[in-house]
Amino acid sequence: MSAEHAAKATHKVHVTAPAGVVYGLIADAVKWPLYFSPNAHVEQLEFDGERERLRMWSLMDGQLKSWISWRHLDPVERRVEFRTELPASPMDSVAGALTVRARGPHDTELELLYDFSVAGDVPDDVAWANRATAGAICAQLADVKAFAERWTRLDELLLSFEEAVRVNGPAELVYDFLYRAGDWPGLVPQVARVDLTEDSPGVQRMTMETLTEHGSHTTDSVRLCFPHAGRIVFKQTTTPPLLEAHTGEWFVAPDETGVTVFAQHNVVLREENITAVLGEHADLAHARRHVREALGRSSLGLLAQAKKHAESAVRVL
Repeated sequence: MSAEHAAKATHKVHVTAPAGVVYGLIADAVKWPLYFSPNAHVEQLEFDGERERLRMWSLMDGQLKSWISWRHLDPVERRVEFRTELPASPMDSVAGALTVRARGPHDTELELLYDFSVAGDVPDDVAWANRATAGAICAQLADVKAFAERWTRLDELLLSFEEAVRVNGPAELVYDFLYRAGDWPGLVPQVARVDLTEDSPGVQRMTMETLTEHGSHTTDSVRLCFPHAGRIVFKQTTTPPLLEAHTGEWFVAPDETGVTVFAQHNVVLREENITAVLGEHADLAHARRHVREALGRSSLGLLAQAKKHAESAVRVL
């Protein structure tokens, strides 16, 4: 039998927010990529009201890892238990529980207990697992605290919307344009530079320089591509100054008469940067309008080029 390294730990954090708010953030795992910096994407595979099965992608010590987990949600006790079904290498198992305890109307204790094991007890693997797990957990707990403590303003800071364009062309060519983001410079006016890598099929890391009315800015993103579903989901890991977080999806939907391509965006505004970017008289409402218009304009520009690419393709029979 091969050796195995096992570790367990407990973390507690005090949150100045109602316990229901804290539990709500933890329970809604599909939204974690918007709230929690390590999480890139979460797909809910099964859910019966209490037990859910999740496919998760997360940045751990700079590496994008993926695994499948089961969770049991208990909203009465405000407790979430979890265990991995298919852990990310080099992990062999991960399990634990998050418990939310009310200490007052606006005071909450969040406790995380977890344990994990690393198959083979290889020193480099053990060191990475300890470092990556600790870093991801500390970041996520800090994010829970930061978002929950803004619970009275979260609705104003969150913004979700989508754009759509109708295309009279093959869905495959629309998807191809969105997938081949490295070709966007020279085709999309606002895109000055794209550095794109794909170390494993469908998993892309992208750095993009974009031209705006306030100058150029550079963003880093993780993109997960699902060609059979016509989807590309993304999370910006380095955002523009006005955005604290930005997630979204490109979705190609064919029907009997053509194709509709969607660009969907979810953002959290960075309130402290509003006046620095938009001027001393700008407020949150101004920032919401500006971000909605700027992202919408950029998305429509990309969708227009995807439409052109699909509709003008020359087919050789």
